Amino acid sequence: MNRDSHKDIPFVDLKIQYEYHREAFEKAILDTVSSTQYILGPEVSRFEKNFANFLDASEVIGVASGTDALRLSCQALGLEQGDEVLVPANTFIATILGVFELGARFIPVDIDPETFLMDLKDAERRVTSKTKGMIPVHLYGQAMDMVAVQDFAKCHSLFVIEDACQAHGAKWNGKRVGTFGQAGCFSFFPSKNLGAFGDGGAVAVNSPAMMEKLQLMRNYGSVQKYVHEIPGTNSRLDSIQAAVLNVKLNYLEEWNRNRFKAACRYGNGLEGVNSVKSPRFDQNLSERHVFNLFVVRCEQRESLQNFLSQRGIMTGVHYPVPIHLHKAFFSNEFSEGSCPVAEKLATEIISLPLFPEITDEQIDTVLQALKEF
Repeated sequence: MNRDSHKDIPFVDLKIQYEYHREAFEKAILDTVSSTQYILGPEVSRFEKNFANFLDASEVIGVASGTDALRLSCQALGLEQGDEVLVPANTFIATILGVFELGARFIPVDIDPETFLMDLKDAERRVTSKTKGMIPVHLYGQAMDMVAVQDFAKCHSLFVIEDACQAHGAKWNGKRVGTFGQAGCFSFFPSKNLGAFGDGGAVAVNSPAMMEKLQLMRNYGSVQKYVHEIPGTNSRLDSIQAAVLNVKLNYLEEWNRNRFKAACRYGNGLEGVNSVKSPRFDQNLSERHVFNLFVVRCEQRESLQNFLSQRGIMTGVHYPVPIHLHKAFFSNEFSEGSCPVAEKLATEIISLPLFPEITDEQIDTVLQALKEF
């Protein structure tokens, strides 16, 4: 097979989704523009209500990004300098930035080699008297066992902030992720399952006190103009982004079903391909994993990535460096070998093309290339 034998396959195709729903998107944007209510306007309120209903959460507070959702949640729960928070070693840096900025210390926890999610047995070994909370990550769209997380947190008197930034709509035992802990954080980065046309984020809560804190914090510590109750910040979901999200939310469950169907086709097609290991998931539990990413393992990752690229197949790596080994956090004195499973996986994981509109033909083209490799 050579590159000329098929069209290039993008890693994510945002253009096709826009084209399919162009009329609805453009109407929503123009209606918002003509309303001239651009900051915390009716579209934001409507999205907060719609997304809360979708999640079955008491309240949703729109903020500027998933990173801010995590940071403000840490702040609202009273995280302070010297406190420790357990986080999985395999995650995006945004998961721990709020912890770091508040002067607290993130404690990397190794991951399960099959699910790539936080290993609670390893977490048990890392709890100290300074541990105040934990941030389980529903990585790649896969729901973590939140019953086990809640039991663990209760045993050690920890708060729980769910990083659901890649898992919009995933469920554990019939309940949406992002609604189990004290806060559930979501990102609306364009490539997410529910993505805006720019940055955006939200926090889901079931506590009126948390809701009030977050509403103050996102808007200069104020809900009434020029009356500032706390030193807040500027982190508001734009009205235009909320309008786009209100359109997209109508299709989220359909898109998640398409993602799962694509993942099953990948998984079945990779049976017997020894050099490429498919992720473990139950094909009978479609709501447990909404596949923001389809991540496989290959010991010759760089060679595989080059092989696929030469055939016009785009891929990604999520993530090539465990969070505790980034140069930014050397001062935390986490050395190589701290989380051996995550460190090994970081050299092997590769994300294959996946988006709701991906076709069977495109998946089969990727599978054929993988088999040739």
